[in-house]
Amino acid sequence: MKKLFIAVSIISVLSSCGNSGNEIQSQDGEVRSSIAAGGESEEELKASLADAQKEEEQSSASSTSMSFNKMLHDFGKIKVDTDNKATFVVTNTGKNPLIIDKVDVSCGCTTAEKPEKPILPGKSDKISVVFHPKPGQLNEQKKTITVTANTEPKIVVLDIQAFVNE
Repeated sequence: MKKLFIAVSIISVLSSCGNSGNEIQSQDGEVRSSIAAGGESEEELKASLADAQKEEEQSSASSTSMSFNKMLHDFGKIKVDTDNKATFVVTNTGKNPLIIDKVDVSCGCTTAEKPEKPILPGKSDKISVVFHPKPGQLNEQKKTITVTANTEPKIVVLDIQAFVNE
């Protein structure tokens, strides 16, 4: 995206430049600005723009976007050594199938299950989480679930929290 913006900006500057003294008239009558274009001709700039557009299209063709029904689940007060289940609903908000590559948890006391099949555009699936606090994990507890997918950005972090009593 950055390359595309730079290439478009340079072409705009070239097109809108008047006779400002920074231009060099070549023998073939073509006006070139070595200051605005960094020494590149208009054809070279157009080729760079085309390359940047192709790169952006390929990047967006392989990625999509997702949203969640919530980014945090608060279990409230729970007991130690119990299974506490939560579900995060993930929706494919892009135009390509959503593929969740992996779901990592920040602690051995937490497990998560991800959708195994691609999620089609406009469709939803769930990520199931189980938090099982162990003895010694008392009071306020916060854990993270890191979701990696074919999205931009590639990683989204979900949170769970609880107050653990004996």
